Amino acid sequence: MKKEFVLGYMPTRRAFFSKEESFKEKIKTLDAIKQLAPEIKIVDLEFLNSEGLLFNEDEAAVVAKRFTSEEVDAVFAPHCNFGCEGAVALAARSINKPLLIWAPRDAAPEPDGSRLRDSQCGIFATSKVLQRFGVKFTYILTSRVTDEVFKKGFLNFIAAANVLKNFRNARIGQIGSRPRDFYSVIANESELLEQFGIQTIPVDPSAIYRDVRSRLASPDAELKEAVELVKRTAQFAAGQAEDVPEKLAALYISIKKWAESENVSAASIQCWDSMQYEIGICPCYVNSLLADEMFPIGCEADIPGTVSSLMLQSAQFNREPVFLADLTIRHPGDDNAELLWHCGPFPASLAKNARRVGNHFVLPSHAPGVCDWELKDGHVSLIRFDGINGKYSLFSGEGDVIPGPYNLGTYCYVKVADWPYWERKIVEGPYIHHIAGAYGSTSAVFYEFCRYCDNLAFDPATPTLSEIKKNLEY
Repeated sequence: MKKEFVLGYMPTRRAFFSKEESFKEKIKTLDAIKQLAPEIKIVDLEFLNSEGLLFNEDEAAVVAKRFTSEEVDAVFAPHCNFGCEGAVALAARSINKPLLIWAPRDAAPEPDGSRLRDSQCGIFATSKVLQRFGVKFTYILTSRVTDEVFKKGFLNFIAAANVLKNFRNARIGQIGSRPRDFYSVIANESELLEQFGIQTIPVDPSAIYRDVRSRLASPDAELKEAVELVKRTAQFAAGQAEDVPEKLAALYISIKKWAESENVSAASIQCWDSMQYEIGICPCYVNSLLADEMFPIGCEADIPGTVSSLMLQSAQFNREPVFLADLTIRHPGDDNAELLWHCGPFPASLAKNARRVGNHFVLPSHAPGVCDWELKDGHVSLIRFDGINGKYSLFSGEGDVIPGPYNLGTYCYVKVADWPYWERKIVEGPYIHHIAGAYGSTSAVFYEFCRYCDNLAFDPATPTLSEIKKNLEY
């Protein structure tokens, strides 16, 4: 999950037009993307020839071999003049990763009437050839590297490619089965594996409980350090038993160790009610701590919800944690706002004010370990990956956190453009009451992601599909 993103930089030129001008554009574009995304690794073509440019079809196989060996996650092919459409298509088909094509805005003709590049003309040719070769691709409007449309388009593309990287062949841990009456969270493991390569890695929760008891019976420095984390991240409500922080810390370590041993990048958990009877706590606070470490956990054994959280986290390159919420009630004073709530798993780093840990106020056990805080203000993106009868889609929408009445648990109210439209989509689509949320705007990322993901339909609420496309073009 945390492996770096690798971009194959495949600048191309035509064998004629100005070599010098093409070389300048190659350098200028490379410098621009390094500044836009300094965290990614770039594999270029300096090994290929003296120019570091692809302009010969015979070299396409050489480029594909190198990029494949470097395990690139996506390819960017700027057309530094007209470009070699055959070489680009042959290399891209062999590499089989998301492809971005773009042409720099061409300069005015020279005083003698000649032209140095014709780059825009080249992407018209390349786009047709890519379609003939069956290669999916993204393109950015012809522009300068300093233009906003280039910046938006490039960052949106690599974010979509990063989602695809972490979605395909994801390993999702499953700590226990769903609660008895929660038919809504039933997931089809075989379909997830067959259609998307998503593996579900189960563990009997009793194995986790045994490990927790063992750590509590023989406390060590690792447990002490985890207890300190538990105590400094939030304040415990009055009347909590003295051993509650230690139990939470032991559960935190146990889940982390298991996740590392199984190489899973996220997990779902049966958060009630066996845990309350076996070790006397709720895992909500532990879920919050792990979410802040970029390891999302889906409540109530919700595997599609966990996948949704992983996708959102990937869309922003793990810069900020995500939260999985219940769509709970409409705002009592705003018909277009909804309460996003859950017992207490929202990341502590997203809290608006004080952070408190107390007892569950719904479950009969009233076990400790649930959190109580409101999320900070800001613009949020909400998604839900789900399916039924073998057909899968991705709901996507955006809104703004607004003030609302206090709630026990972790919560925020989100105002959207047209809640009745959202509600109808959720009810009539293959979705449930759980939805993944993150700060920022990701609708365009998931529009682009779905173009590369077979068997997954993009299902936007607001912004609409036409609004998303328009925003990418300006």
